[in-house]
Amino acid sequence: MIVSKNYKVFVVEDNEWFNKMLVHCLKQNPDIEVKSFFNGNDLIKALHEKPDVITLDYSLPDMNGSDLLHQIKVFNPHLEVIIISEQNDIEVAVELLKQGAYDYLIKNTDLNSRLLNNINNLLRRSHLEKRIETLQEEVEQKFNFHNSIIGQSEAMKNVFSVLQKACSSNINVSITGDTGTGKELVAKAIHYNSDRKNNPFVAVNMAAIPRELLESELFGYEKGAFTGANEKRKGKFAEANGGTIFLDEIAEMDLSMQSKLLRVLQEREVTPLGSSTPLKIDCKLIIATHQNLKKLVEQKLFREDLFFRIMGLNIHLPPLREREKDVLFIASKCIEEFCKANKMPLKTLKEDACKKLLTYPFPGNVRELKSVIEVAIVLADGVEIEAENIVFQHADTLTQVATEEKTMRQYNYEIISLLLKKHNDDIQMVSKILDISPATIYRVLKEFKSVGTSH
Repeated sequence: MIVSKNYKVFVVEDNEWFNKMLVHCLKQNPDIEVKSFFNGNDLIKALHEKPDVITLDYSLPDMNGSDLLHQIKVFNPHLEVIIISEQNDIEVAVELLKQGAYDYLIKNTDLNSRLLNNINNLLRRSHLEKRIETLQEEVEQKFNFHNSIIGQSEAMKNVFSVLQKACSSNINVSITGDTGTGKELVAKAIHYNSDRKNNPFVAVNMAAIPRELLESELFGYEKGAFTGANEKRKGKFAEANGGTIFLDEIAEMDLSMQSKLLRVLQEREVTPLGSSTPLKIDCKLIIATHQNLKKLVEQKLFREDLFFRIMGLNIHLPPLREREKDVLFIASKCIEEFCKANKMPLKTLKEDACKKLLTYPFPGNVRELKSVIEVAIVLADGVEIEAENIVFQHADTLTQVATEEKTMRQYNYEIISLLLKKHNDDIQMVSKILDISPATIYRVLKEFKSVGTSH
């Protein structure tokens, strides 16, 4: 069992022999520091020493156990108290437990084993609580704005300014920007820097869920609601209750589902499939998209009323090509993190490698830069990363596509077509490379072909 050192237990017992016996019993665990008292007043004077647990004799010469328990709980409501008594009085025991006692033990032959069992359980709980506290601190540190979202450019300074405002209220937040700019990272930073940080953060990629399953995924369902619903299941909104729900790629949602989402946001309640009883929800909404929602509204592909409901406070993440000052700064941070995580000597970028990074537009943004840097670290033989170690996966494809001026529809179609050809028409592979849904690929191909044949 892993325990915290110097776990402090105070023993309060007026019988000298019994006092020594309890101290001896507890000292069998070397992680426990024991201090004993023979009356209640001496204990009260020593509470400032912050014991973790108190074993308390119910019948003391200067006050009874109930009064002393009350004073202890006034001093520190979280301080655990184990009552030890000669009397097996159920009514007294129940009343003391109601007042906050951890347990009520009788002075009999089982006392030592029961007491040690209680203390060991409290030790385990203390260790878990401290571990959880440490993890929470690590998460908060990880998602501190300037640790998780790296940048020194003017564009990013504006982002940091809006981020602070997004954390201070329950206003809906929309995050826009190209693929790979770090929209989910920003969403997590908002959540873990808000007063909801100790509650769930639930992320949902709308593009990754089949249309026919989206409603049950978001709102949940009852057992028997449809074929295959063998048990009741909570939806994502219910899972996020009290915390934050992040709906990524919200533009992929069809009009029918948009209508249902609007009602949930208006009523602040969800009704699981197969149920007639709505569930109240309280969660902060953050949405993200790389598409122009306003344009989709004009094209009647996105509901205007939902658009105004979800946009709230907008945070636009600039593409990396507009953050030239940040490229080398982010690259250095990536090198530091990767080398530390893989227990490698810290590597640095040579001047020719820096120049190569600065001349590339990074269509995949920060995500692509991180990938390029990690590969470069592995390829580099020494502690310096050279230009030849910098490999851009899509440079040739983009060069081919960008040789002349074309419409965005043509660019989209040609990039997808080139990658499909390169990967033997593997739709799933191309969707992962471009970070778009298979449905989007099919739509782009279909739209381009229909436009092409109409001319």
